[in-house]
Amino acid sequence: METAAVAGRSASRTFPKIPLRAWATPLTIGAFLLMAATGVLMFFGVRTGLVSEVHEWFSWLFLAGAVAHLVVNYRPLILHLKSRWGRVGIAAAAVLLVAAVLPTGIQSGHQLHHAVEQAVVDAPLSTLASLAHVAPQDLENRLKARGIAANPQQSARDLAERNGVDEREVLAIAFRNE
Repeated sequence: METAAVAGRSASRTFPKIPLRAWATPLTIGAFLLMAATGVLMFFGVRTGLVSEVHEWFSWLFLAGAVAHLVVNYRPLILHLKSRWGRVGIAAAAVLLVAAVLPTGIQSGHQLHHAVEQAVVDAPLSTLASLAHVAPQDLENRLKARGIAANPQQSARDLAERNGVDEREVLAIAFRNE
């Protein structure tokens, strides 16, 4: 039993226990639906707002819910894994996982996005201005209006470090249609 001090005196208060079963399955279902929806959106190239971030961060909730769901349903899981289809399913997933992490020599998806983003962040502002289809002086003026003094030789990374801002903020200023 938990006790809590209230205005100098001790009061007994019992906090209700929430059974694992009460939240494990609903969390797993809700997180799965969110992951499925954002995954489908991303597959079709819709990455507006926080679609990618929600998909990535809520995968942790899905994982937590799935682990809790497996703990609650341990016996049925073991029985299922003893069946032929259970073993085939696990083996297929393991093969796909190994295939997914093996290097292919081809950069695509996140790898390519990350490489391009790093090249843009490290490029001089004159190049960044060209990529954003804006005159270098206009980009410098945009940055100056936001309190970021810049010159054409500096990179977005350098500006971010010197001004205590995130690199994405500098990129957003450059690519914003104003």
